[in-house]
Amino acid sequence: MKIKTQAEGFRPIEYLVFAAVMLATMVLCVTVGSASIPVKDTVTAIWNTIFGLPIPEGISQSVIVFVRLPRVLSVAIVGAALSICGGAIQGLLRNPLADASNMGVSSGAAVGAALSMAFGLTIPGLATLGTMVTAMLFAFISLVLILTLSYKIDFSLSTNTIILIGMIFTMFASSILTLIITFAGEKTHNIIFWLMGSLASAKFKEVLILLGALVIFGSVILHYSRELNAFAIGEDNARHIGVNVKRSKYIILIAISALIGICVSIGGQIGFVGLVIPHMTRMIVGPNHKRLLPASIFSGATFLMLADLLARTLLNPRELPIGVVTSFVGAFTFVFIFYRTRKAKE
Repeated sequence: MKIKTQAEGFRPIEYLVFAAVMLATMVLCVTVGSASIPVKDTVTAIWNTIFGLPIPEGISQSVIVFVRLPRVLSVAIVGAALSICGGAIQGLLRNPLADASNMGVSSGAAVGAALSMAFGLTIPGLATLGTMVTAMLFAFISLVLILTLSYKIDFSLSTNTIILIGMIFTMFASSILTLIITFAGEKTHNIIFWLMGSLASAKFKEVLILLGALVIFGSVILHYSRELNAFAIGEDNARHIGVNVKRSKYIILIAISALIGICVSIGGQIGFVGLVIPHMTRMIVGPNHKRLLPASIFSGATFLMLADLLARTLLNPRELPIGVVTSFVGAFTFVFIFYRTRKAKE
């Protein structure tokens, strides 16, 4: 009989706390804005809308339910998705500095989405889906290209080589984006604002798309938590304990690429969430991916909701792109993580 150790076990109380903090943050973000709304009115409007009850006079259902709520939900789901992808990439490469944003995956997805937006590369009758498909495709192609180049340079596929190639690819993708913007014509302004990251115009349609993507591809990543734990002790050791390394890698990478592609196609480039949140969450729940990945979902959602709240209230009535806030926080955190990692190796 297999005995479950405390380190391996799923602790419901921990995730109950994470969920409570996330829900409290969600209510706060719906309540606070250019015009603050009492918490009681916010909860009443959402509750009555869900159950089809009449809204009391004096409560603005349109602002709470149809403007702020879909935006906050979209932000929460994107934060959760980026965080779980970051945690999976870090586990796959065994490096806490790895992330979709500094590995070129997000930049590749942005190139695909920008091409679709600028030149109308879409599926007939499914314009939004066309942008998502191109973003997903370019995210996966970018990942394959980065890993292939890294293998050609370093047969051992060291994580430092992969991250270095990823950063180089990010600069290359940025030059392609600049070229696309140059020829985008009247669509230039929309593309530039989108690239900075924003979910201000998100509606319930986007919420459903993002939620479906997180459930499908996030479940795949969570299913491979055991394999990610095995990768932590090295690929050779993972093979010895029965892990199909090649198959697991491909499935995890495909799930990451698809999830990143959908998030980028809807919210633009929102950097550093996948770097900062899994690392901070690892300090709380430990390195076991069976606990780390679910916890990262809650903490990623909470972090991005707070970042979005700051973006729309810091310079009220002017609104900052959410990507500006996350990049500002993430840049300092990246330096801290890098310094701490190097000190640990000395």
